[in-house]
Amino acid sequence: MEQVFRAASEEAAAGNGMVVATVVRTSGSTPQKPGAKLLVRADGSGVGTLGGGCVEGDIWFAASQLLKSGGPAEMRDYELNEDLAAQDGLVCGGTMYFLLDPIRDEANPNGTKTDPDFNDEVLAAYDGGAPVAVASLMKAPEGSGLTVGSQLLVRENGSTAGSLGDEKLDARASVEARRLMAMGKNDYIVTESGAEFFIEAYTTPPTLVLAGGGHVSRAISNIAKTLGFRIFVIDDREEFSNADRFPEAEQTVVSDYASGFKKLPIGTNSFIVIATRGHRYDTAATAAAMRTPASYVGLLGSRRKTILIYEELFAQGFTMEQVKSVRSPIGLSISARTPEEIALSIMAEIVAFRLGGDGGTLKLDDRLIQKAAEKAARKDGPTLATAESVGAD
Repeated sequence: MEQVFRAASEEAAAGNGMVVATVVRTSGSTPQKPGAKLLVRADGSGVGTLGGGCVEGDIWFAASQLLKSGGPAEMRDYELNEDLAAQDGLVCGGTMYFLLDPIRDEANPNGTKTDPDFNDEVLAAYDGGAPVAVASLMKAPEGSGLTVGSQLLVRENGSTAGSLGDEKLDARASVEARRLMAMGKNDYIVTESGAEFFIEAYTTPPTLVLAGGGHVSRAISNIAKTLGFRIFVIDDREEFSNADRFPEAEQTVVSDYASGFKKLPIGTNSFIVIATRGHRYDTAATAAAMRTPASYVGLLGSRRKTILIYEELFAQGFTMEQVKSVRSPIGLSISARTPEEIALSIMAEIVAFRLGGDGGTLKLDDRLIQKAAEKAARKDGPTLATAESVGAD
């Protein structure tokens, strides 16, 4: 999403019109999830993606037409059905809802224009400033006089800019924004009055702190970089915490762990992995990590080691709730053995935690596979070759 906002800033500075299309809601199985964006420039080029295929092509065309017509923001839904499957195989069996938001020069009397400060403040949040959230009105109750596409910016300190057109809606959006800001999440809200709005929160990229510079941390660093995490490393040995060993890291710190955490920008969108060289260091690092505002603290080690460290944490006065918040043994169960495999399981768990996934398999269950077989058997046309016939050829 960040690239879309940066491209929008460049287009606005040049005085060019554009349309930003956003996936605001989905149902069923879809190629993209809420928050995905596509910016369509006046020259027909674009930045971002809505999932590809004919869905993206149709929304791209609609955005171009909206720019030409001078129309206002609009919401569109797109059902992924079997007709689409015949075109390009993109069908997933769900419905996607889009906001098409035209941004034009203020001199155009027929145009709409998102407050340029909104885009600037979103970029500032990405660059390390305070988090913000933007609520966009998606559906207005009949006769309310509200305008689809109206936007409200909510800042971390509670101040706002713009409006959804109704004080009660603005107040509701402000409350929802505070819930989403910590990790830059989004949500689609349906109110009792019938009004609906989509709210997106923006913050700095997620921060990963690696306590311990061993082999597993090196492997984690490689993966985390590709996922957009800011990476920081702490170790009390200089040879294990330096830029040569961790070229992906924004900062490497040589320090004891209690002091080291205090030197880093750790907030609620931060994730700490404890992987030091020994039990004593793990306990100290875990205790120090639990005192930070990080939303996630994970400890690498066996179940036996975890139990011993938990006993020491209880002895230090940590509560049951605090100790249970530590993820240990860390990672998803994939039978990992090598540092690279362990790193993969750890980052998979962190991403699932951050995005709200459950870490389970996505494989279809037997009931749905049987249903597909029965449906195929009812269709006319050539049958699949059996293994025997293939072998006979």
